[in-house]
Formats: sequence, C-alpha cells, structure tokens
Amino acid sequence: MASSASSLGAGEQATAAIAVNDLGFSWPSGDTVLQHCSLTVNPGEFGMLLGSNGSGKSTLLRILAGLLDRQSGQIQLQGRVGFVFQNPDHQLVMPTVGADVAFGLVAEQLPFSQVRQRVLSALAAVHLEHFQRRPIYALSGGQKQRVAIAGAIAQQCQILLLDEPTALLDPDSQIALVKQVQELVKTRGLTALWVTHRLLELDYCDRAFLLAGGHVIEQGDPQRIKQKLLGA
Repeated sequence: MASSASSLGAGEQATAAIAVNDLGFSWPSGDTVLQHCSLTVNPGEFGMLLGSNGSGKSTLLRILAGLLDRQSGQIQLQGRVGFVFQNPDHQLVMPTVGADVAFGLVAEQLPFSQVRQRVLSALAAVHLEHFQRRPIYALSGGQKQRVAIAGAIAQQCQILLLDEPTALLDPDSQIALVKQVQELVKTRGLTALWVTHRLLELDYCDRAFLLAGGHVIEQGDPQRIKQKLLGA
C-alpha cells in the first residue's frame, strides 16, 4: 500500500523488530536529510530501502546503527544490531578471516572454546567454514562482505543493517550476496534492512520502502514498487 509519513501505533511498535517514528535529522550546515520519517520492519522480514541520492537512505541506516544521533522522533530496535558497510575494507581489521570474526567477541570475554564455536558456526552460516585461516587480502569483494556478516552473526545480532553492500561487487557476486542474506533471514530468523539502488535486488526481499524528501513515500510489495519505478 502507499504510505506517507505517519505515526506508528503502540501495538505496531511493540511487535516490530525495527520501528522508526517521525524521525528527523539535519547536518550542522542546516541541510535537512530526514523529516517525519516513519517505517517498521517485522521480525524475520527482509526489507529494502530505495531512493535517489540524498533521499536519506544511508543516513537512516546509520542512525539505526547508532553511528549518528537522531535529532527528533523515536526508534525501537528489538535485538542486537549488526552493520555492514558498503566497502568491507572499512570494516575488516584483522589479517585472517577467523581472527576478524573473533575480533568482535573480545568485549564479551568469552572462553576460547566458546569463541571458536561461535566463529566456526558464523562462518558456516555464510558458507565460508573452510576459510578460517584465509588472509583477508586474498578474498574477493563478495567474500569480504560475507565475513562482515559472519562477524554480526558471531555476535548473535538479530538485526542486520546493510548499506549498499553490493555496490562494489560484480553482477554475479551481487546476486550471490543478496541470496545469502535472504537465506539467513529465512533460516535463522534474522531481520534485515538493506539499502540499494538496484531494482533487480527487489526480487529477493519481502517488503520495500521508497524514500524521497527525507521520508517514506511508498512501501509494500517489492514488485509493485519495482514496476512503478520502471514506469510500467
């Protein structure tokens, strides 16, 4: 259904994995990025954010991840959040795959055996179980993004936020990655919100959100929104 910015009911907020209500954000220059922005993503749902450059997609995702502070409105997140950057080289900090996935667990001060189990389980979830000792520099772009996702899984994140994760990948790797996230959402009960400008990726999500002027102007069935954007 078509949707403009509107307040979220208490029941809708309580059951959503991600609930954004009347969010506002401006840069110090005074440029407004988000205004009266509202949306919900349900538990176990794969949502995608679309919009032209400057529509507020990445800013919204960074606010949800706690990388930027909102200036008005409310946010509710049901579960731990993992963030995947557009460029995985901005995120992967250790020399090998296994060490990088384990790095995010340092703060939890877990026994070595538990860290190892979480790392192996997370790598298996993204089909990289045999890559534990592989140097990060030897990975493809798609494999690096999967390592970043494995890091979030190892930390037992229930919500994945992905900021144009296919932007730097070749076409085959783009589709492989979006299918991987779709599989994780369905098999592990995760909730994902994925920023994209590629309409083909809408074929793999459950719901789409179209941003313009800093708020959601359309949401619902991905294929309907895809056809609208194609001018069909």
